[in-house]
Amino acid sequence: MTPKFNYEPVERFGASMTSPRPWNTQALAGVELLNGRVAMLGFAAAIAGELLTGKGMVGQLAAMLRWYLG
Repeated sequence: MTPKFNYEPVERFGASMTSPRPWNTQALAGVELLNGRVAMLGFAAAIAGELLTGKGMVGQLAAMLRWYLG
């Protein structure tokens, strides 16, 4: 018996909210919660780096590149 491979067309942008396809909204909520928390940690780290060095994000990146490239 050969397996049947059904083609699922790619949904158009914005069509996913009205699609009859079942979504695991509980898993999506957990992933988005984690993404938000990691973003808040990154923002707090950027603020801490600015307070410690006196330079903004672009200044910190430029200093790191100058140090790294030598």
